Amino acid sequence: MNSAISRLNQLLTNGEVYLNATHRQKLAAKPKPTQWSKKEILGHLIDSARYNLRRFSEIHIKPSPYQIIDYEQDDLVLINDYQRAEPKDLIMLWVGLNRQIIHIIKQQNEKTLQIQAKLPNQKTTNLLFLITDYLEHIEHHVKQIIDS
Repeated sequence: MNSAISRLNQLLTNGEVYLNATHRQKLAAKPKPTQWSKKEILGHLIDSARYNLRRFSEIHIKPSPYQIIDYEQDDLVLINDYQRAEPKDLIMLWVGLNRQIIHIIKQQNEKTLQIQAKLPNQKTTNLLFLITDYLEHIEHHVKQIIDS
């Protein structure tokens, strides 16, 4: 898990540095009317962090296999109105949620990483997969924010 923690810390650092250095207009610009702006992508990452923090916590106390509930990502981005939110507030929230996720990841061991979870498609997996999948998701979107 040390490499996962290092990877997440690096993604947070890279994302935070870029977002803080980027002009507000660039963060709010939409490539197309139907595509998310960088702020909305960050908002999506906030929603993902909220849901995954809950998953990584509840998997330890709910019946096994823990049932993963999907979330309506497009609707949440609209409802939370990330497009008009203050960039600094979004950055602080995203980093804070992920710092707590890092705290939870640090507590895991070989046994807890094998706790079972059932995905929305009913396939069974474990906490290790959920953490790895979360890191890949963040990596994809941070790259999308920085490279576009």
